[in-house]
Formats: sequence, structure tokens, C-alpha cells
Amino acid sequence: MINSDVEIFSANYLIKTLNVPDKYLRRLMTNLSKKGFVKSVQGRDGGYTFAKNADSIYLSDIIDAVEGIDKYRGCILGFSSCSDDNPCALHNKYASIRDQLITFLSTTTISELKSNEALKF
Repeated sequence: MINSDVEIFSANYLIKTLNVPDKYLRRLMTNLSKKGFVKSVQGRDGGYTFAKNADSIYLSDIIDAVEGIDKYRGCILGFSSCSDDNPCALHNKYASIRDQLITFLSTTTISELKSNEALKF
């Protein structure tokens, strides 16, 4: 049973607020649910709620659950053979940006985003 203090967001509310198609939202929420980040609440007043405390959910966790974080660690141009020993044209420029991005995603929690007015729902 869900605590009455827990916010539950209906699928329709999320679709309208996030401006995403229904099918995409449901696939996204299914992936997040399978990874234990959200719960689906059935019934007339149902919807979605966080299954974990927002302080313990990092952006990298969400990205990994939805599309995989490895694509952010790889070559920006998508070359499988790109490495420090065999760099693509952007490898050296992107390496520091990539590291900063991964650090940002791995250290920023969902709760930190709640204070951002543009992201409130």
C-alpha cells in the first residue's frame, strides 16, 4: 500500500507536463519500474510514484535504466575502434567533457533537480 503522503502522478498528467507521447511514457515508466525507481499504482487515483527516495536516485541510474550509460562513455562519433591509442578526430577534445558529464550524472540526484523551476511538475 502506498503512503498517503507520497505524490502520485497520473500518466495523463505526465504526458501533458512532459509533452511526450503516451506510448513513450509507458515504455519509459516500465523500464524505470523494472529497475526499482518507480512504482505503478493501480486504480482510479493511480499513477506513478518514486519507489526509492529521490536522494538516492542519480541521473546516471535513470539514464542507465532507460538507454544505457555506456553510450555516454564511448566515442562521441560512434566509432567502436576509437580509443586513446586510436583516437577519432574529436576524441581528445571530448574526453574531458565526457569525464565531466559522467561525473555530473553520477553525482546529481533527482532530489537536486526538484528545486529547478524548469523541471518542477
